[in-house]
Amino acid sequence: MLDVIIRRRSIRKYRRDPVPRKMVLDMLEGAMYAPSASNRQPWRFLVMEDRKLLEAVPGFHPHASMVPEAAGCIAVCADTTLSHSGMWIQDCAAATQNILLVAESLGLGAVWLGVHPREDRITGFKALVQLPPGVEPFSLVAFGWPDEKPETPDRWDDSKVHWNRW
Repeated sequence: MLDVIIRRRSIRKYRRDPVPRKMVLDMLEGAMYAPSASNRQPWRFLVMEDRKLLEAVPGFHPHASMVPEAAGCIAVCADTTLSHSGMWIQDCAAATQNILLVAESLGLGAVWLGVHPREDRITGFKALVQLPPGVEPFSLVAFGWPDEKPETPDRWDDSKVHWNRW
């Protein structure tokens, strides 16, 4: 597992080949096994594969230029009525990370695009897909077959680790 974590990079260039439905379901299953405050599991997922939807995303998200080229995009959202003490943000972050790790383990590329707390992105996404009241978008994860292989940097830094006391 550590290998998958270290190897995972944000992929922003994709081949246009489709991703099998089973792989998308595997990413979603991984997301649903993320830790969740009081096990409320407020996450909801919207899988976007429709090319017109994918092409519309850069219209409200300034860092989403790769989305139209991706095989698809998973929107990680929260049913905020299920959240325990507003912990839906942490719950959805954990689900998003699991999607990225499963994608890497399957040989797919993926990139996390933040939506929450940027009001322009939230409003744009809600308008695009007509989210129901009480459902808040957290992130978008573009995915597909990678058409780039970024280097893996060495991120270990002893100065960031403290033992027993600061």
